[in-house]
Amino acid sequence: MSLAGEVAGVRTRWRGRRSLSALGAVLTLTAGVVVGLPAAWAATVDTGATYVFVNRHSGKAMDVHDWSTADNAPVNQWTRNDLAVQQWQFVDAGGGFYKVRSRHSGKVLDLPGAADGTRVVQNSDSGATTQHFRLQDSAGGFVRFVNRSSGRVIDVWNRSTADGGMLVGYQNLDGTNQQWQLVRLGAGNPTGTPSPPTGTPPASYPQPSPVSGDIGVHDPTVVTRPEGGYLVAHTGTNVTLKTSTDRVTFRNAGAVFPGGAPWTTTYTGGARNLWAPDLSYHNGRYYLYYSASTFGSNRSAIFLATSTTGASGSWTNEGLVVESRTSDTFNAIDPNLIVDDQGRWWLSFGSFWSGIKLVQLDPATGRRLGSTMHSLANHGPGIEAPVMTRRGAWYYLYVSFDRCCQGANSTYRVMVGRSANPTGPFVDRTGRDMLSGGGTQILTSHGSVHGPGHQAVLADRDGDHLFYHYYANNGASLLGINRIGYDAAGWPYVH
Repeated sequence: MSLAGEVAGVRTRWRGRRSLSALGAVLTLTAGVVVGLPAAWAATVDTGATYVFVNRHSGKAMDVHDWSTADNAPVNQWTRNDLAVQQWQFVDAGGGFYKVRSRHSGKVLDLPGAADGTRVVQNSDSGATTQHFRLQDSAGGFVRFVNRSSGRVIDVWNRSTADGGMLVGYQNLDGTNQQWQLVRLGAGNPTGTPSPPTGTPPASYPQPSPVSGDIGVHDPTVVTRPEGGYLVAHTGTNVTLKTSTDRVTFRNAGAVFPGGAPWTTTYTGGARNLWAPDLSYHNGRYYLYYSASTFGSNRSAIFLATSTTGASGSWTNEGLVVESRTSDTFNAIDPNLIVDDQGRWWLSFGSFWSGIKLVQLDPATGRRLGSTMHSLANHGPGIEAPVMTRRGAWYYLYVSFDRCCQGANSTYRVMVGRSANPTGPFVDRTGRDMLSGGGTQILTSHGSVHGPGHQAVLADRDGDHLFYHYYANNGASLLGINRIGYDAAGWPYVH
């Protein structure tokens, strides 16, 4: 075989895994021997600027999965949108290497293993060499991210062109799926979270966005799926599931526990109706917190179930998280999980009684950590359904005021406050503490939309969205969705 044939043969075998546009380092002939010449290192980057990284093969941007702020969250590719979840800044790590920090989460890229196929994730900055990358030039102004610890480069697995395609470490072959364009967006400090444009609230409350299919819900919660699309859970027999591919058409997908959940009957009086679930996705698993109770009672409990697929019947009961007894001053229903900017897990919950509470969770188990319980908000006529989100320097606490579950006569409305800390204090736009009844109204009854509430907030690729239920004129409980905007002062509104 000729020398040229040997080189071509090597490249053909490499294409057994993926098609490559180049053969690693530049090859040349010197005295009849193939010699690998060291590739040039890329030009200096601006550590005061923010960049989007666009893959040469797919045209997709490097993106933190599901707007996560947690350690070990995967980093994938997604259609470019230039939101904070796709924005990165270089931090000098010495010796020509950089840490690559997410503007959304404040965490840095990490390649925690040397084996080909190791997932690229984000982690808190530990100073480890697995978090250091050098930029190496490819043809056409593209670069490769070379890991200091392993020498592997960031690679779109199997040359995927799909949204959600995995990023992994792989041997440095200079394939187009390993080449990235650095698109400079401008200077900035990478300390924020999602940064949708600011705007002006509309003069009147908007109608819900058009939805179709199986849209009868109560207390909806929603999460984006790693393979694409959406998973919804809501109050129903053994917790009801729905799916959607486009956030418009929804289809029933069975129950979380099709065989029943006998461990809850102490709290439900034997009924199979389980309430107010909360869905999230962390470290390759769906987490579902859900409530067991009866109307008018605070003999209640919050349980946890997990699943790797989210499918009906695939869920594992992880046990009791919080319970309340009739002698307690709080009510353990309506859970919501948030992971803060330090990676700590918190569960807010509460309904009527003394209002909204918060406890810390153990990320290893998803269950309660310690005995401390924080009070966040109260409202004499009725308060429940807390949802906490983080944007920039603020934690936002959404709640529902007043009365649910009375059909078209329901008086539910969505309120919000914010705090610099997940434990509070939360105040409304006027500065009134939510523990003293404060709250800024962002949605209430209007036209044929009655009692909108029990909200969830979805951070999606095109911005934040408010999911909720409302009652039609005939009393049917339906799914409502509206976009969330933020005004110049950072306060949310629906549009």
